[in-house]
Amino acid sequence: MGAILEIKNLSKSFPNFRLKEVSFFLNPGYIMGFIGPNGAGKSTTIKLIMNLLRKDAGEIKVFGLDHLRHEKEIKNRIGFVYDENCFYEELTVSEMKNMVAGIYKTWDEGAFQRCLKKFDLPTNAKIKELSRGMKMKFSLAVALSHRADLLIMDEPTSGLDPLVRSELLEILAELIQDEQKGIFFSTHVTSDLDKIADYITLINDGRILFSKPKDELLETHALVKGGKELLSKGRENCIGIREHRYGFEALVDNRAGALKIWGDRVAVERPTLEEIMLYYTRRDNGAQPAL
Repeated sequence: MGAILEIKNLSKSFPNFRLKEVSFFLNPGYIMGFIGPNGAGKSTTIKLIMNLLRKDAGEIKVFGLDHLRHEKEIKNRIGFVYDENCFYEELTVSEMKNMVAGIYKTWDEGAFQRCLKKFDLPTNAKIKELSRGMKMKFSLAVALSHRADLLIMDEPTSGLDPLVRSELLEILAELIQDEQKGIFFSTHVTSDLDKIADYITLINDGRILFSKPKDELLETHALVKGGKELLSKGRENCIGIREHRYGFEALVDNRAGALKIWGDRVAVERPTLEEIMLYYTRRDNGAQPAL
């Protein structure tokens, strides 16, 4: 089976921003974390995938199909979970479900009822009466009930309390077990991706900096800490550097290479995804990212 989502040289220009030849792919059976600072191009990329914006150039394929020529077929197999409510606030959960169910050919009422029970969703409550976490669960219930093969999620856990976030992540981890579905998870809460992501794609200023397996990313990168005098040798090998009164801290993308240069004169630590993102995207790095 080929890629479930494939983006090639995707570009889109606005007066004050440009998406620049974005390329990456997601295979079925995996969760991809799509990360980057606010304004980096995450939501723009998702809107282009969903054909909510028209691309200027490039290619978007979903399930191996062109996203424009086969838009209706593709959207019937995609589930959307957005950071903002996209349902009618005055309708109840049951009324909103009845409206949505008619859109999808593959709607499974039994699956929806199981989701209601699992998520403890009140059918008679109006959408506006639901908490943010409940609204997210309702969006996910809808996505799961029409047998979506690809979930596209834009900041789904933003603003949720830790318990609800943990519940949603467990649901996603369980969903991906059949190895036929894919999840594209855009977020700035990188700690969520530490738990469930298989791949990480980082975008900054409209450009993809990397798209790699999460484990590989965490194994090859390292935070090194040492005295300032050590920077006379090895500065060019750093993704980013923070100098302070007593020394420096730097991110490198070659742990073994750093040890070869500095040996035991530096402390070496495993970075978090958040630290990796911050060092790659800081404007005052003191070193250029190695792409």
